[in-house]
Amino acid sequence: MRTSSQPAARSRTIDRAALVRRHNVAMRKIDPCSPLTVGNGEFAFTFDATGLQTLPDAYPAPGRYGEPAGSLLGTQSQWGWHSTPIGAVPELASTVRTYASPRGPVPYVDLGGRTSATALESMAPAESWLRNNPHRLMLGRIGLAPQSAGLRAIGPADVVGIDQTLDLWTGVATSSFQLGGAGFTVETAVDPEVDAVSFRVRSAGGEPPAVVLDFPYGSEAWGNAADGASPERHASELRTTARGWDILRRLDEARYAVVLNAPGARVTREGAHRFVVVGGGPVLELTVGFLPGWEPGHASVPSFADVATASSREWERYWMHGGMVQLAESADPRAAELERRVILSQYQTRVQCAGSLPPQETGLMVNSWRGRFHLEMHWWHAAHFAVWNRPELVERSLGWYETILGSARETAAAQGFPGARWPKQVGPDGRESPSDIGPFLIWQQPHPIYLAELVFRSRPNRATAERYASVVFATAEFMAGYAHRGPDGFELGPPLIPAQESYAADRAGLKNPTFELAYWAWALDAAQRWRARLGLAPHPVWDEVARNLVRPTVRDGVYAAIGVPPFTVRTDHPSMLAGLGVIPPTRLIDPSTMSRTLDDVLRDWDWESTWGWDYPMIAMCAARLGRPNDAVDALLLDRGKNTYLRSGHNFQTEALPLYLPGNGGLLAAVALMAAGWDGSGAAPGFPADGSWRVQVKDVLPLP
Repeated sequence: MRTSSQPAARSRTIDRAALVRRHNVAMRKIDPCSPLTVGNGEFAFTFDATGLQTLPDAYPAPGRYGEPAGSLLGTQSQWGWHSTPIGAVPELASTVRTYASPRGPVPYVDLGGRTSATALESMAPAESWLRNNPHRLMLGRIGLAPQSAGLRAIGPADVVGIDQTLDLWTGVATSSFQLGGAGFTVETAVDPEVDAVSFRVRSAGGEPPAVVLDFPYGSEAWGNAADGASPERHASELRTTARGWDILRRLDEARYAVVLNAPGARVTREGAHRFVVVGGGPVLELTVGFLPGWEPGHASVPSFADVATASSREWERYWMHGGMVQLAESADPRAAELERRVILSQYQTRVQCAGSLPPQETGLMVNSWRGRFHLEMHWWHAAHFAVWNRPELVERSLGWYETILGSARETAAAQGFPGARWPKQVGPDGRESPSDIGPFLIWQQPHPIYLAELVFRSRPNRATAERYASVVFATAEFMAGYAHRGPDGFELGPPLIPAQESYAADRAGLKNPTFELAYWAWALDAAQRWRARLGLAPHPVWDEVARNLVRPTVRDGVYAAIGVPPFTVRTDHPSMLAGLGVIPPTRLIDPSTMSRTLDDVLRDWDWESTWGWDYPMIAMCAARLGRPNDAVDALLLDRGKNTYLRSGHNFQTEALPLYLPGNGGLLAAVALMAAGWDGSGAAPGFPADGSWRVQVKDVLPLP
């Protein structure tokens, strides 16, 4: 792998505020795909052109599989989950099917793989409930009340003269518009420590401003967290307190409280789950706090001024103390767009992905896969935090693995393996979802080791090593036990499904995917380093497996995706490229062969079938191969799923208008390209022809 002299400067003179603020998001009209969000990682509020959630139907989140559509305007938290009541909770074991493996029969949670139509039909309700529950809640909609402008209803055509700006440096949005002949200005912010959103609503020439709060039931739909058609299935109780008002919410077993702070205002009920807060003059200041549990006790929420001040301080701290890359002085005309994507991705991932649970692929904005998160995506969501010198943000969700370690060990033991086998599509409880794909994926298994390794590199001390040792070691135990000895060395599978899910139908016979083999080799070596940090001797089995894994299959001079026919299907993720790029160099991967593989992919891959993180994956591979022009081209390739909206979100399709693994992957790739890796030169992923000037501050090299 070659590197060359580069045009980078590790600058001490980046004006961070100027860099961030030149990418403030400005809206002058309703953009149905790009609502804006404020949040703190644990809680987020997504709003429309009014600075509130006044126009949910103008920002549609399309449904799938015939399910009802929802809205992108979400109010969601890490703790807000709901399960639909059912007479008897189905046992996960009821969805098990046994597969042949080199070690003998192995049970997998695979109801969808049953061949008997009668069995599938009889088990479908159980599968459906287990896949859909628990689901993440839409905590409530907060919109401008029509009476604020003397109207009976507010539609998109009524909101004119829009001038909206999200100040990335402070996390405060200001929205000005005309409605019903009156002028309005709404400021919106979320407290960095309290799950509360706060507003200052000013009106000129109209009625006193009023805000309406609507509360829905939970929904099992794929992308819609709100069921507004079942008022009889939940309860909202209004209580007046010495400090304001509480609305106590009950949805079956789920409970949460909504605490209101609105000085000088009054609150009235207009329906079973609809409440209106009416200001006493031309300015209404309202903070709405959300607390898990039925009784808020003596809890209070801060004023708008306090929330706005706290938001400004926290966001300034975030921008001042993490990594920064500036590209503005580059001659390449694409530099400004790449810099915009980097800044906005840093904002979006801080809001959406920096919580105590691994994020869902659409963060805290709108449900995808019913709000359940996909652990194979965790690296793409979170790895960048550590290399952008914010390890505490990845540690928030990394700690969650410890909470499900027991159930992960049970899964491995039930299949005859040691250690812990991590699930794929889960909620906070860590229970796997029945699927004909998820339980067969294995590339999520090494992720906790990689994430822990990145944290250790940024905080290399014994306390870090001790904190994550149990998760690292349990992961390595499973990985070593899962591999089995074949005639040419240790193999992976069958059954399995690689990261490139195009092969799902063939899972019973698949084995030895290139990416996963490289990942196994690297992660087992990393686990041995972890043992050394704690003064432990190398684990002999881990070493034996890592050093004797079979080589990935090479066909016509390039790496195949898998080790059996059809070897490479040219759709979905070109996952073999992750074997060198995402994964550091290993003894299994030959750079020359990987370079030819990259050429082969770039020549005629089916780009419409790719996903947002594929482009950063390609860029990382190109960078490690000493091909910086290809790295930059990959990040900015003009393809539909490599689109970044005005809001900074990575657009995929109308059914998936945001996709945070793309944002996180972009940040990981730019970190690799700008700060390099162990033994690289400066900015190895950018061309050295004078077209790029890369200023880097506080970004750490990758392994």
